[in-house]
Amino acid sequence: MEKLTRKYGLLTAICMVVGTVIGSGVFFKAQNVLAATNGNMPMGIAAWVITGLIMIICSAQFAVMATKYEKVNGVVDYAEATCGKGYAYYLAWFMVNVYYPSMTGVLAWVSARYFGVMFGWSLVSAEVLALAGFFLVASYTLNALSPKLAGKFQVSATVIKLIPICLMAVVGTVVGITNGTLPQNFAGVTEAIGGSGGGLFAAVVATVFAYEGWIVTTSINAELKNPKKNLPIALVVGAAIVVAAYVLYYIGVAGGATTQVLIDEGATTAFSNVFGDVGGTFLNICIVISCLGTLNGLMVGASRGMYAIAARNEGPKPEMFSQVDKSTNMTTNSAIWGLFVCGAWLLYFYGANLTDGWFGLFNFDSSELPIVTVYAMYIPMMIMWMKKEKDVGVMKRFVLPSLAIFACAFMVFAACYAHGYTPYINAQADGKFSCPVIFYLIVYAVIMIIGAVLKGKKAKK
Repeated sequence: MEKLTRKYGLLTAICMVVGTVIGSGVFFKAQNVLAATNGNMPMGIAAWVITGLIMIICSAQFAVMATKYEKVNGVVDYAEATCGKGYAYYLAWFMVNVYYPSMTGVLAWVSARYFGVMFGWSLVSAEVLALAGFFLVASYTLNALSPKLAGKFQVSATVIKLIPICLMAVVGTVVGITNGTLPQNFAGVTEAIGGSGGGLFAAVVATVFAYEGWIVTTSINAELKNPKKNLPIALVVGAAIVVAAYVLYYIGVAGGATTQVLIDEGATTAFSNVFGDVGGTFLNICIVISCLGTLNGLMVGASRGMYAIAARNEGPKPEMFSQVDKSTNMTTNSAIWGLFVCGAWLLYFYGANLTDGWFGLFNFDSSELPIVTVYAMYIPMMIMWMKKEKDVGVMKRFVLPSLAIFACAFMVFAACYAHGYTPYINAQADGKFSCPVIFYLIVYAVIMIIGAVLKGKKAKK
């Protein structure tokens, strides 16, 4: 049977981390952080750093696992080595049917949304939805027909998306210091909304989702050259680059306008003040490219998901989903399933979040709530690592995984806190009953039950 070849190098892996994490979030989350802290710049920087450290800790733990475990799909391999084949199957089933496709569908729409802004299209217009579908299919086509070209696009998109971030970080800081805006913003420390503690926590919650997506890099484990060396480097270096970019960009934006203006109008005003009227248009173009790069990175994971299951001779039709195309060296059948599920989640996101709500009580934000379960599913892996791996030092066996468990638990709590885990009456939805986390978990349970029913399917000999 045809097997996946080692076609990606270290640079592609690093760009997978940076390019998948840095999407549209960095460009609009600065406004959310400033609002949460009531313009308190030091507290805002602390929020970006705290969440960045959480990502670095988690990626460092998986980097340690990557030096010992290698098979088909990084995170699924780690789950199998620590918690067994059964747990690995359920993690893989979740990743391919919920985690990757839900975020991929949203990124297709976000890419179309920022493209449409340049033409004055409504966020819920037919034009935006049609373009979102096109972007989704185009990303699938690129990955299915030419995985190497998809890797090159990931590198290019990562470089392009870093241009406005670096420009604002450097030029915005210099301009802000020169005209006194930046010192004024730092000096004007006010009491955060909800007190200093509440403001900091709200700001951290606002940054959590801007850091998500780094785990996708482990999906190319079987196609990465020297993965036991390159994957750990990519995870740690990529995470460090993202944290530095976010913090420096946040400071640079504060040099382009007062905190109150940024809270009211967002980062586009800062770009216009620093780079002129073309700044806003330039920002939108870079955001579109940035989102497309993230979309491509997520599609890489989505298109390989069923293959990770089938390669273990589990799930529906493993003999079909384990096939690798001889011409493209791509998991074509797995990619087709990935496109279908991504399309389904794109339809769900549109109906649940951009209309009056097609799904009643089951309307929830599919771009963020999967974090509730994915980080919870990491925790048993960390615990079993500490129990099984007796040939590593104290730092790698106990200290780092303990920190990772705390970081994962925090991410779960932050997502629940932000979206609501107790029933309430939603005044913004005509007084309707709402409890997003609970109803998301119901959907999650149904999908996992379907996975359990299909788990016993084996390939025909």
